[in-house]
Amino acid sequence: MAEKQDPIRFGIMGCAEIARKISRAILLSPNAALVAVASRSIDKASQFAARNKLPENVKLYGSYGEVLDDPSVDAVYVPLPTALHLQWALAAAQKGKHLLLEKPTALDVKVLEEMLESCRRNGLQFMDGSMWYHHPRTAKMKELLSDSHVFGRLKAIHSSSSYHPPPHFLENDVRVKPELDALGALGDAGWYCIGAILWSMNQKLPTTVTALPDTAKNSAGVILTCSASMLWDDEETVATFFCSFLAHETMSLAVSASNGTLNVDDFIIPYEETAAGFSYTSGAKFTDLHIGWTVKPQHVRVETKLPQEALMIQEFSGLVRGVKYLGARPDTRWAETSRCTQLVMDAVKNSIDDGYKAIKM
Repeated sequence: MAEKQDPIRFGIMGCAEIARKISRAILLSPNAALVAVASRSIDKASQFAARNKLPENVKLYGSYGEVLDDPSVDAVYVPLPTALHLQWALAAAQKGKHLLLEKPTALDVKVLEEMLESCRRNGLQFMDGSMWYHHPRTAKMKELLSDSHVFGRLKAIHSSSSYHPPPHFLENDVRVKPELDALGALGDAGWYCIGAILWSMNQKLPTTVTALPDTAKNSAGVILTCSASMLWDDEETVATFFCSFLAHETMSLAVSASNGTLNVDDFIIPYEETAAGFSYTSGAKFTDLHIGWTVKPQHVRVETKLPQEALMIQEFSGLVRGVKYLGARPDTRWAETSRCTQLVMDAVKNSIDDGYKAIKM
């Protein structure tokens, strides 16, 4: 029984900036341990370890393959550029390593499905690195949205994810280079918007997806700004989103239903690490003479002992532990969530490339 309490041992493949946050999350998670970090050179791995004050027992490697060859590693976190995901995800699966893959997961759904099939074939847990799903606020919002008396039927959803980085980002960052992350803002920021919309719709794919003609690209053809609309025919629900590297920071989600509305301004990264909030209104009407409202928004605050990235690691590690020690099958819910997001992202990209025509799903 003692062995079954052992933490899930992580290796990190790549020292991107986001890996700093995840290394801390692994160290904070009660059922995970960081045992190895790899970069393209041992010097970079050593610099990463020193900068982040990693424990001395964390092994440092000068190539990604060395992490996969390490028998002490149960799972790998892969924050490499999207163009490299297929190569290293397949290599990880072949070595029996459970896979936490940074978003966007792939350049298109065919590539993602190849990775997911390799994980399925080898009995491995898959999850992408969308942290906000794991915050307790997200579960509380879902609880309210699912209450037909409070909200009724969903009618409209809007999400926005944008930020305005310094000039050197737009010139040199991985996310604006077509050979590394060809999806640009659509992949980096739009992934969250699409994911939040599909989360609101319980992962049901829209009937049609149409990009709007406001796309901006850099000289290499990488998307810097785009937006799109989605329609669900049966539900008579519409959604829109905006994502950009050229606008002020936004991380908003607004859901309008037949009897209520929900709004959150920081759904991707909460304003605070230890708590997060949102507001909702149910059954509101205008007062006589339309000089006010009969109901004011209710503000909900949800506290958490661990930051959302550590909760993601904790949940992923729990699933891996079930597979490793209890004979459980991998939870495919997370793979399907990634696949649905990728399908809609592909449709947006296809609509842009096809002159903003509607794409049937």
